Amino acid sequence: MLVRAAVALVFGAVTVFWAAPSVEGMGWAGGLYLLATGVVLVWSVKKTGLPHGERGAKTLAASGAVLAGAGVAVALLTGSLLFGTLSALGLGLAGAAELYLGVAARRRSVLARDWVASGVIGLGTAVALPFFIDLGPHALLGVAGGGAIISGVLWTLAGLTLRHDGRGVSAEAVN
Repeated sequence: MLVRAAVALVFGAVTVFWAAPSVEGMGWAGGLYLLATGVVLVWSVKKTGLPHGERGAKTLAASGAVLAGAGVAVALLTGSLLFGTLSALGLGLAGAAELYLGVAARRRSVLARDWVASGVIGLGTAVALPFFIDLGPHALLGVAGGGAIISGVLWTLAGLTLRHDGRGVSAEAVN
């Protein structure tokens, strides 16, 4: 969770401080963000505690793969329309998958609420992106970066909370 948060917060910081991004720069920055987030999602499937081969694990891995693919396409093929459309598609599918996971695992996983919140953020970002296509790279990166900052803060809090709560459980198990 903390790795995912770091990826999102780094991208968000780049979008905040980049005053005049070019179309190519937008593609590379957004593409690397989507690719890195997708890779982290696939990598984190085992760490979430979802049973191997279960629908939830497959859903999370597939959403990460779609997000990574969208990232590669956005990085290599430039254009505001392409960025807005493919980023919205990737973030929307990943957001829908996380929302599904959160609802499906609400009684079985400590991550359920975080998946619901992250899914809503991803879907919200995906819905907003197409409306900013005509405004250019700065606006598109601003929308994507805003969603990244919000989700980065969410995943930072979730990761630190679980780490803190896990220490108490570990200490009790030793005693």
